[in-house]
Amino acid sequence: MLDKSSPIPDNELERLIGLSNIDLDFTNLEDSFKDLTLLATKVTGTEISLINIIDSFTQWTIANQGLELKQMPREDSVCQYTIMSDKPLEVQDLRLDDRFSTKLYVKGADGLRFYYGMPLQLSPGLNVGALCVLDKEVKALSPEKIELLEIIAQTVVKRLKSIQALALLGAKLNQSDASKKKAAHDIRGPLGGIIGLSELMAEQGATGNIAEFMEYINMINKSGRSLLDLADEILSEGSVQPLAESEFNLPVFRDKLLKLYQPQAKFKNVDLEISLNAGNESVPFSKNKLLQIAGNLISNAIKFTGEGGKVSVHLGLSLAATEKLLTITVIDTGVGLDAEVINQILAGKAQTTTGTGGEKGYGFGLSLVSHLVESLNGLITVSSAPGEGAKFEVTLPQSL
Repeated sequence: MLDKSSPIPDNELERLIGLSNIDLDFTNLEDSFKDLTLLATKVTGTEISLINIIDSFTQWTIANQGLELKQMPREDSVCQYTIMSDKPLEVQDLRLDDRFSTKLYVKGADGLRFYYGMPLQLSPGLNVGALCVLDKEVKALSPEKIELLEIIAQTVVKRLKSIQALALLGAKLNQSDASKKKAAHDIRGPLGGIIGLSELMAEQGATGNIAEFMEYINMINKSGRSLLDLADEILSEGSVQPLAESEFNLPVFRDKLLKLYQPQAKFKNVDLEISLNAGNESVPFSKNKLLQIAGNLISNAIKFTGEGGKVSVHLGLSLAATEKLLTITVIDTGVGLDAEVINQILAGKAQTTTGTGGEKGYGFGLSLVSHLVESLNGLITVSSAPGEGAKFEVTLPQSL
C-alpha cells in the first residue's frame, strides 16, 4: 500500500487516458510553451516557473524558466500534490512541510523555499499536470498575481488541446492518404484485366479485319494503360517524402525513446538498449499513442530492474499485403511477475507495487498500456516468472 507521501487521484486511470489522448511528444514542446513560463515569472516576481505534465511514473517538464529541468520521478515532485485537487497548492516555505523538507531540491542554503502550483485541467477533475512558480526565498502571492497566473494556466491548457486537435487532424490526413493508396491497389487488378482482355480481343479482331472494332479496342487499351500508370504513380507517392507530423519511422521512434528514458536508466544504473529490425527502417507508420505505450513499458521495466541490470527494447516493422505490423518488445532482467499479476495486466487491472529501488508504484501505467493497445486493435503478451525478469510484447497493426 502507498504511504501518504505518494498521492494518487481517485480517477487516476481516467486521468491517464485523458493525457494519452493528447498524445504528447515530450521531446519537442519547449518552443510551444516557453513564453508562458517566462510570463509566469514576470507576473509573479519569482525566479522559476515550470510547466509539468505527470504520467504514470514521471513528471515531465515541457517548458521551464530559471531552472533547467526535463524530468524527475513522480514521487519526488511537489506537483503530484497539485493534481490531487482542482484548487491551487501554495507552500510558502518548503522546509516547514514534512512532505518536502528532506528533498534534495529543498535542503541546503540554496534550496527552494516557495512553491505555488495551478492544476492544468483538461476538464473538471481531470488534472494532467501543473503550472508552478518557485523561489529560493519565502514568499506569498497577492490575489492579483494569482488571478494572472490562473489565466496563464488556462492558456497552457488551450495550447495542449490545440496540440490534440492538430494530432487528430494529422491522423485524418493519414487516413485519407491510406485510402488513396488502397484505392490505387483496388483499381490495379481490374485495369490489368481490362488491358489483357482488350489485347486478346485486338488479336482476334485483327484476323477478321474489323477496323471499327479494332479502333474501339485500341482506345480501351490506351485508356487502361494510362489509368494503370496513374495507379503506379499514386502508389509510389510518399516513398521519398519526409515524415509527416503524425508519423514515425523506426530510427526516429528509437531516438525519441532513448532521449526520454535513457536518463531514467542511467539514474538507476540500468543498461537501456534499443535495437531495430533491418530492412524497413525508412517505412513510415502512425505515431499515435506509441510514446505512451512504449514509454510506460520501459519505465515499468526500469522500475523493476535492479542496479546493474538491463532493459532491452526491440522495435520491428513487417509488411504484409494489406497492412504493416509494428512490434514493440521490452525485456528486463528484473524481479519478474507471477501468473496472477500477468493476468491482471492483460485484464487492464494491474495493481500498484514498489520497485527495486524503493520507487513508489503506479500500477495504472500497465493498465493504461492494456487499454491503449486494445483501442488500437493490437495485442499484448506477457511472459515472466518470479526472479526471471519479464518480457512484454505489443503488436500493433498499421495501415498501408
